[in-house]
Amino acid sequence: MTSPNWAGVRAPALFLCLLLTLAGCNTLSILQSRDGRAEALARAHDWRVTAYRTSRFKIVAYQSTQFGRTVKSRPTSTTLNVYLEGDGAAYNAGRQTSDPTPSSPNTLNLAILDPNPDTIYLARPCQYLSPKELSGCAPAYWGAYRYAEEIVKSLSQAIDQAKRQSGLKKIRIFGYSGGGALAVLIASRRQDVSAIITISANLDHKTWTQRENLTPLYGSLNAADYADQTAHIPQVHFYGEEDDIVPPYVTQAYMSGIQDRSKIRVIGVRDADHDCCWIEAWTGLLGKYVYQ
Repeated sequence: MTSPNWAGVRAPALFLCLLLTLAGCNTLSILQSRDGRAEALARAHDWRVTAYRTSRFKIVAYQSTQFGRTVKSRPTSTTLNVYLEGDGAAYNAGRQTSDPTPSSPNTLNLAILDPNPDTIYLARPCQYLSPKELSGCAPAYWGAYRYAEEIVKSLSQAIDQAKRQSGLKKIRIFGYSGGGALAVLIASRRQDVSAIITISANLDHKTWTQRENLTPLYGSLNAADYADQTAHIPQVHFYGEEDDIVPPYVTQAYMSGIQDRSKIRVIGVRDADHDCCWIEAWTGLLGKYVYQ
């Protein structure tokens, strides 16, 4: 067998690393797969990947290695924080993708920044799956059925399992983008939700698709239809003032269906858009509006 010419391989690799360094890029972030980026981020912060089997979907989750280990030493009022991923890489250049796994683990990063040790991140159904598993997941579930009843039910079942594992009685649901819509829909079906917090959330997809001239999400439930039903739950809805993906009018449309808004705050974040710069601002936003 002929030995490989490692010198010929090493030179272009070193040149690529030099270019990436000069460009100020994170080499690992660029070269890793999408699930690899999430895994690397989790390991760096002593988090681990796990999964919950529900009646319909496998739900991939990340949690601290200390999650659920110190129940007896905690006060009974401690709450489980659940971070829900958004729609992920559902579309690219206007076309539906073959894998909705997020290109960057931004929502996982928000969960890791949360000071509550009892915090868990849940991916959406069909995200972070192997190619074989993904082949059994209908693309409609990151298309027109992205907020379908079966999606809501499966995520709620995963929350039940995480709650039992944690030993806690209450949950606080965080949702980014489409995960914010799911946070409201899940909360409308549960009696243990102490707060709903959303970030750049698609809280009224009917208004959104109409205003943006997009194909209606005909297979999805609409969070705005449950806005008044969940108004008794304390809520904070953050939106980016520069967000042109889910513009501020979407949150305004959601609020228009609520009669009693006394427990709900809507916070516009200056210079933030749909992706930037939530990670940089998150610790401050939590301290000022969630844990004050």
